[in-house]
Amino acid sequence: MLTFDTSYTRLPEMLWSACQPTAVKAPELIAFNTDLAASLGAQEPPDDATLAAWFSGNQLPPGAEPVALAYAGHQFGHFVPQLGDGRAVLLGEVVDPQGRRRDVQLKGSGRTPYSRGGDGRAPLGPVLREYLVSEAMAAMGVPTTRALAAVTAPARRAGGCAHSRGGEPHPRGLLPVCRRASGSRRA
Repeated sequence: MLTFDTSYTRLPEMLWSACQPTAVKAPELIAFNTDLAASLGAQEPPDDATLAAWFSGNQLPPGAEPVALAYAGHQFGHFVPQLGDGRAVLLGEVVDPQGRRRDVQLKGSGRTPYSRGGDGRAPLGPVLREYLVSEAMAAMGVPTTRALAAVTAPARRAGGCAHSRGGEPHPRGLLPVCRRASGSRRA
C-alpha cells in the first residue's frame, strides 16, 4: 500500500533506537483516512483486518523498520540532553507523489526505550480528538500532523492513572493512532 524509506536508520544510532510496537489482542479499525492515504501515493488499501493489524502494531506494513526517535530539549524549564518518543514508533517515511518526505508514525503503540513510567498506550478520547482536530486544521489550511488510521483494542491498565480501572479491562479500549507528518521536529 505505502512504499517506505527509512532514512532515520542511516543516521547515527544515538538519534534513534530500533523498537517494535507492542502487540494488542483483537484490534479493530475504527477509522481510515482514504484521502490521506491516496495523497501519500497509496495504492488500493487492503481489507480492514489487515489495516487493523498494521496500524495496531501487531504486524508491520511491508518495508517498515520501526524506530523510536531520540531528541534533546527543554522540559519543565530545564535543558534535558536525552528525551525521546515514549509512546510513538516511527514506521518509516513515505515520499508522496509531489516528492515530499512524510513520516508515518504509530502513536500509542506501547513502551519505547524513552518511556518514563507509562504503558505507552493512548486512551480512545484523545486519539479521536487528535484524528478529528488534525483533519479540521488541515481543511482550514493549517499545517499539522494528520491521522491516517485509528485502531481500538481491549486493554488492561495497571492501577494509578486517571484512565485506570484497577487492572480491569478499560471500557473504551486503548489504541494507537497512525499519523503522518512532514518531519519529526519538536516545538
